[in-house]
Amino acid sequence: MSPKQQDCELRLTWLSLAVTSLAAAMLAWSTGTVAWAAIEEHQTVRLLEATLFALLAGYLVYGNLCYELARFGRLTRNESGGMGHPGSTAPVARDSAPSLTILVPSYKEEIPIIRQTLLSAALQDYPNKRVVLLLDDPPAPRSHQDRKSLWASRTVPFDLRTLLAEPAALIAQVQEAFRDRRSDDCATLEAECVRLSDCCRSVAEWFEIQAKDFPVESHTDVWFVEEILTRPAEFFRAQASEWFGRRSQVRQIDGACLVDRIEAAYEGLAGRFRVEFDVFERKQYCNLSHEPNKAMNLNSYLDMMGKRVKPVLRANGVHLEETEALTGSRLIPDSPYVITLDADSLLKPQYAATLVRLMEQPDHTRTAVAQTPYSAFPNAPGALERTAGATTDIQYFVHQGFTRFGATFWVGANALLRKSALEEICQIERMGGITIKRYIQDRTVIEDTESTVDLLSKGWTLYNHPERLAYSATPPDFGSLVIQRARWANGGLIILPKLLEFLRCGPNGFGKACQGLLQFHYLTSLALTPLSVLLLLIVPFSPDLMTLAMPLAAFPFFVLYARDLAFAGYRPLRDLLRAYALNLLLLPVHLTGAVTSLRQMLVGTKIPFRRTPKISGRTRTSGLDLAFQLAMLLLSVGLALYHGAGGRWIAAALAVGNAALLYYGLKHFIGFAEMKQDMLLSVKETVSRHSQDRDSSLRLAYDRMHSALTASMTWISLSVQPLLRTRSVPRQVFWTVSTGFDMIATIFA
Repeated sequence: MSPKQQDCELRLTWLSLAVTSLAAAMLAWSTGTVAWAAIEEHQTVRLLEATLFALLAGYLVYGNLCYELARFGRLTRNESGGMGHPGSTAPVARDSAPSLTILVPSYKEEIPIIRQTLLSAALQDYPNKRVVLLLDDPPAPRSHQDRKSLWASRTVPFDLRTLLAEPAALIAQVQEAFRDRRSDDCATLEAECVRLSDCCRSVAEWFEIQAKDFPVESHTDVWFVEEILTRPAEFFRAQASEWFGRRSQVRQIDGACLVDRIEAAYEGLAGRFRVEFDVFERKQYCNLSHEPNKAMNLNSYLDMMGKRVKPVLRANGVHLEETEALTGSRLIPDSPYVITLDADSLLKPQYAATLVRLMEQPDHTRTAVAQTPYSAFPNAPGALERTAGATTDIQYFVHQGFTRFGATFWVGANALLRKSALEEICQIERMGGITIKRYIQDRTVIEDTESTVDLLSKGWTLYNHPERLAYSATPPDFGSLVIQRARWANGGLIILPKLLEFLRCGPNGFGKACQGLLQFHYLTSLALTPLSVLLLLIVPFSPDLMTLAMPLAAFPFFVLYARDLAFAGYRPLRDLLRAYALNLLLLPVHLTGAVTSLRQMLVGTKIPFRRTPKISGRTRTSGLDLAFQLAMLLLSVGLALYHGAGGRWIAAALAVGNAALLYYGLKHFIGFAEMKQDMLLSVKETVSRHSQDRDSSLRLAYDRMHSALTASMTWISLSVQPLLRTRSVPRQVFWTVSTGFDMIATIFA
């Protein structure tokens, strides 16, 4: 964005803030007038209606103001110095680079996904790096397919080690030879420039071969080949040409300086391929947490870092214990920095160097987390994936604005973490006879958000780098998107009291107020926004409340949203309508996540962590979710007819627009054929489940009756026999009666 364009967007944002504030004042005036009239006329129902409308509309306007405030923050980061120092493209020297561990938690991921993620981590332009695959699959799978997948996942890091060994060995050999003949003689330096050029050309050819042989089956593969393989190949081709041309300039350059530059160039080449690989499986050991979530997978390895450990067989299984013995043990290296990277996310080659260089600056010594909130892979083929990616990219802009006001949240798909900060918020407890260390909170399924509040409470800060350096996959179908978004919506209300306690403490001021407004909305929006929209859709508010101030308050938000979509590379109007339609469909999903949070708050039991499915086929959508969405469509149509018949044209127009967008979303994001298939399958499963429950109940009742009758017949038989004997009953009758009772008891038995 040019300075002139940025100034224009900043003025537009100021105008939007002013218009939204004016509309909010108009809404407050009209609602207050209705409420005051209701008080004077003692109309309790009318007063409740006005109060409810004020709360719902007020929260939505508050959300619009937060979006505009975050946009203002993003546009003014340059002016306020909030951008920090720009990342340098110079290679990081090995002797000055802190060691770095890149952790990739994985659970039943497809092999190509794991391979791409590990390769993007291994090819970071950073010398002292270590890539560890935290494999969370069951260590003893039952099916043949799961066993095959597990062994394939275990071998991926070592296959990549072999792949990178060839260029690493070539560079090491050439670099060692250069050091042996190191000289600042001009003739020698000309030859050294040619040798370095040849080495760069060989590296470029290696990248080109990998790009040519890489199977391209999706838009994600296209991005990987372009950014991880093709661009480095082009860069090293350019480096080869530059060094070959520099051979004729050695007489104009100081010899010692040129020697140092050649050494640095070799070191940069070597650092690209210098990497250690490892695989860690916490579920192989009984004394490590087996909690089914990503946070505890990371915590288990973080606890082992810096220790020499050895597997020990105990009565209840294998334990991983700290030891001083060298035999049969291994040292898990420690590092001051850790990158956490989801197995479906990819990093550009300069990610690690840029963020580590930033964290090493004096003004970032109290920065605990540096990240580039992930973007969606471009050029998604489907309408749903493209629209979900558009909402992800808008969130990238929002998070950039958060940093301007100190309201940054850790986004868990990728982040550079300062390990000393994690150690400061670490919690230790005993569970089931083992010691558990929680560096990252796992109380909710949004572990990164709660850990953010913990870090802020300890005086640490978080930072969003403005450059797009990380990309993550977007669910390709509605079923998997529902699982992802429901998980995102679950936990905000649980964390809210901790955030309010943090905001209550410390100095107050304008900056703290902006931070609190943004963070409060971030934690509550996925619960209260869908609730507000749904109630505004359901409740037929009077025309005195549904005034022109409502669309006036929403108009600036939609204008800015459309412009941000254009800046992100989308079509403003079309993708704006699609994003609105998708958010309407996700209203019941977000509400479900919020209700789940409330249930956890009341009951105290953890909500199971549901990972987003990453499969080649389509993920089913539950019949209940589909029923809610159909109900919203029918309700919008009914409200449009109701308001239209009453002459409430503003409310009728809003209902018609919502109905049209819901219909579009159901047709293009889910599909009517898929809806029918999923709903029929859900009905069949429900009927089958109820039938099984009924059969179980009938079987239980039959068993109880069976036991009771058997016992009764046996008791009667034993009781009648003495009675018959004492009454001098003929022998034939006696045996007939007693044998009959015995036969009945035998039948029931």
